[in-house]
Amino acid sequence: MRLLIVEDDHDAADYLVKALREVGHVADVAHDGEEGLSLGLDGDYDVLIVDRMLPRRDGLSLIGALRAKKIETPVLILSALGQVDDRIKGLRAGGDDYLPKPYSFSELLARVEVLSRRRGGRAEETVYRVADLELDRLSHNVMRGGSEIMLQPREFRLLEYLMKHAGQVVTRTMLLENVWDYHFDPQTNVIDVHISRLRSKIDKGYAQPLLHTVRGAGYMIRDGAR
Repeated sequence: MRLLIVEDDHDAADYLVKALREVGHVADVAHDGEEGLSLGLDGDYDVLIVDRMLPRRDGLSLIGALRAKKIETPVLILSALGQVDDRIKGLRAGGDDYLPKPYSFSELLARVEVLSRRRGGRAEETVYRVADLELDRLSHNVMRGGSEIMLQPREFRLLEYLMKHAGQVVTRTMLLENVWDYHFDPQTNVIDVHISRLRSKIDKGYAQPLLHTVRGAGYMIRDGAR
């Protein structure tokens, strides 16, 4: 995806750009509302991530100006103003979703992905496939090369998340938040243990490994070795 972040806090913007690029997305940044409006009008973005409180032009005014110009790019509003009335104002101004600060990056990423799918009109996939590995989200069946693979519930969630993001680096933080529902580092080797178990089940005995460790970054499910 190609994303535009409109955020006047340089540290927050840099963090978000880095995190989005780590998972394979392209992110541009504007640090005030006028710059954000200019880029939003001229750029071809999949989703805009707009802070509500901005210099030169506030986020709601920015969104209103885009909508007045018939720019229908989905907008996720970020704001420290998280009361119900604040969220309603943001949505009525033309925003598509509203995420109060502080936020979890994994939640932000999930919301951005939903907005992107909504724009493209794509339905949520129920079956993920990478090479000869197949995971059915509805039946919870996992097959590789025509043979069924038996996974424990946590292993299934781990593989499901990795396959949903096939070809992208999945960080340890993303796994902790989305597979274990942790929003802190438990300081254990729980991820390493489950990755090792999962790898032995889906890759052992097959010529082509699919589950890869990306040193210093995280893990990735992909077709083919590099």
